[in-house]
Amino acid sequence: MAKSNNLIGFLNFLSFLLSLPIIGGGIWLSSRASSTDCMKFLQWPLILIGIAVMVVSLAGIAGACYRNTFLMYVYLWAMFFVIAALVFFVIFAYSSTERGSGRPVMNRVYLDYSLQDYSGWLADRVSSPVYWAKISDCIRASHVCRNLHRYVGGFPESPELFYLRKLTPIESGCCKPPTSCGYTYMNETFWISGGGLTGTDPDCAQWSNEQHQLCYSCGSCKAGVLASLKKSWRRVSVINVIILIVLVLVYVVALAAVRHNKQLDDPHGETRMQKARPSRLF
Repeated sequence: MAKSNNLIGFLNFLSFLLSLPIIGGGIWLSSRASSTDCMKFLQWPLILIGIAVMVVSLAGIAGACYRNTFLMYVYLWAMFFVIAALVFFVIFAYSSTERGSGRPVMNRVYLDYSLQDYSGWLADRVSSPVYWAKISDCIRASHVCRNLHRYVGGFPESPELFYLRKLTPIESGCCKPPTSCGYTYMNETFWISGGGLTGTDPDCAQWSNEQHQLCYSCGSCKAGVLASLKKSWRRVSVINVIILIVLVLVYVVALAAVRHNKQLDDPHGETRMQKARPSRLF
């Protein structure tokens, strides 16, 4: 029994350590929500799941150290629900970011983004006027477009150099007009039409050279935010899938160890049950 308790304690210590990257992933998403992705939603459920894993693991360690059967059963049930919540989180993150990606542009390294390529709950939430007002204010406050400027010899970089840049989704979607509009590059955030709009994209009419406006009202900007969120959520989800697999293995081994302890505490119980149960063969 002592060996089983030691094994359970070790497994709970391992799950306690696994809670740290879960919480770290939530904190990383929170930092990006404040400065890059500007979408404050998914980090808090992830942080709460990580804290729950930590607390439940501590309960399991205490139950193993003090041989408290009640705490061990509380640990098993609580860990079951925590694993279920983490499974739901992973499925939700992947399903919400399943659709949409950047569009390759001829003679450009960067990609263009269109809101038409995205659909589902997350796209509807980002596109809603209430949430988009907060998101666009966050993007302005992050000065992402202002930081896009580069100078060569005291002058803005040439179009040829700009077209070779690998822009982030938000930089591409919010700081410049869509390439299909046919605007002429003057600098990173100043483009001229040269005699009228040439594109049919509704975002062409939304573009403004006013630095506080730019393409913050464009569908391409919303698509850029969605693409950035997809990248962030997928990175965290990959880590969570690995952690989830390890947690399930830890849970199965801990469950087997608890059942083994129960059999040791009541060595004759199973025998009595077998004798009392009618035989199926005779």
